[in-house]
Amino acid sequence: MRRYLLFLLLFSAVTIFAQNPQKIGYVDSQIILTQLPEAIKAQSDLDALTSVWSNQVDSMKLALQQQYADVQKQLATMTDDQKQIKQKELIEKEQQIYAYQNQKFGQPNGEIYQKQETIFEPVKKKIYAAIEIVAKEEGMQFVFDKSGDILLLYADAAFDITFKVLDSLKRGK
Repeated sequence: MRRYLLFLLLFSAVTIFAQNPQKIGYVDSQIILTQLPEAIKAQSDLDALTSVWSNQVDSMKLALQQQYADVQKQLATMTDDQKQIKQKELIEKEQQIYAYQNQKFGQPNGEIYQKQETIFEPVKKKIYAAIEIVAKEEGMQFVFDKSGDILLLYADAAFDITFKVLDSLKRGK
């Protein structure tokens, strides 16, 4: 579907370009995100949150392994009913860990993805505004993102406005 839409967009663009000369530019958003201080801070905040949640999952898994080892040691002295109770406890604990992990990291509704949207929203707005400003200054009608979902097979470096956008962002325009 995306390829069809991309083809349709490019076909329309070619048709329009045949009538009017258009100016197209592109940016590499990955470069911007790795060099813009606000984006670096946002990624750092997200990484810190991910680390906290990952450590909690690791801690829960370690506790489960310890509990499992303890049950293994006591297995010979347990009755069948006690064994079943312990087995149920271990399964419940494993399910709790899985549920917590899914709540935090599950796609697409995991908290990490929601936090990512929240944390990066102001950064994205700022970048889009800077792209719009630079595109207007350069007289461009279209600006593509080289690192996004749209496949850019060839791009003349003369139309790369990545560093102009980055410069605009750093200057605070």
